[in-house]
Amino acid sequence: MRQQFLGALIGAAFGTVFVLVNSGAPVPAALGWVLRALAVLALVAVVVLGVRAGGRPTLDDRPVFGPSYRMIVIGEVVLLVAGFFVLSLLDAPVQANVAWIATVVGLHFVALASAWQARSILVVGAVLTVLGVAGLVLLGSAAEWVPFVSGVLSGVTLLGGSLYGVRRA
Repeated sequence: MRQQFLGALIGAAFGTVFVLVNSGAPVPAALGWVLRALAVLALVAVVVLGVRAGGRPTLDDRPVFGPSYRMIVIGEVVLLVAGFFVLSLLDAPVQANVAWIATVVGLHFVALASAWQARSILVVGAVLTVLGVAGLVLLGSAAEWVPFVSGVLSGVTLLGGSLYGVRRA
């Protein structure tokens, strides 16, 4: 499996999960189901486009999932665990978790964009980071919207980035 397709598939899978899990209240139920259906369709589109694109090499044949990737993922896991611990100590509402996840995943993509010299994922990383931070800010005034802002919109961003990635291949 081509590395770029694998990366797009991972991003699309996580994006779909973000949408499926976070499309509940306060989003109207009908809209939530439409968002979930569109997320699944986008995931299917990533799979179909990725399979059709074939096995061309990507990123100038540099190893995508090499040591820099592993270090970035280790850093991501450490930040996630430490952040969850701090949020727990602060008695933050449960919605803070999705905002923290979006923030850290966004930073993960920003770091990957630098390591892989791939500007296309820098946009995804920046948007995810902003959506995560926006969710953290909303905790004080509109916590019920955090899953939509940091969850659904982050999922849409991941799915859009994945679709862009497989279409470029």
